[in-house]
Amino acid sequence: QVQLQESGPGLVKPSQTLSLTCTVSGGSITTNYYYWSWIRQPPGKGLEWMGAIAYSGITFYSTSLKSRLSLSRDTSKNQFTLQLSSVTPEDTAVYYCAREDWFGLDYWGNGTLITVSS
Repeated sequence: QVQLQESGPGLVKPSQTLSLTCTVSGGSITTNYYYWSWIRQPPGKGLEWMGAIAYSGITFYSTSLKSRLSLSRDTSKNQFTLQLSSVTPEDTAVYYCAREDWFGLDYWGNGTLITVSS
């Protein structure tokens, strides 16, 4: 069974860079043909797909976040990470990591609430 666990700071100040890590167990992030995604849900709003890093290491970004978002991975730790720069209160959300294949998102982490506030 694949399990994903997000870890992050909880509270970030405006203009800072948010860094989140997703630790994967029960499966390798280099296994063909999975994609490892970040999704967020602001309070009272719907889910927003942010981006993904493929089994090959290729990255994909949401058009709206591309200028501020960077995804990377550490295959030795079976982790992938998100960095979102210049955060504002509008980036306050529950952030999820998930596994994605051709059919959609099949395994999700529990999510972590990130609040952007001074």
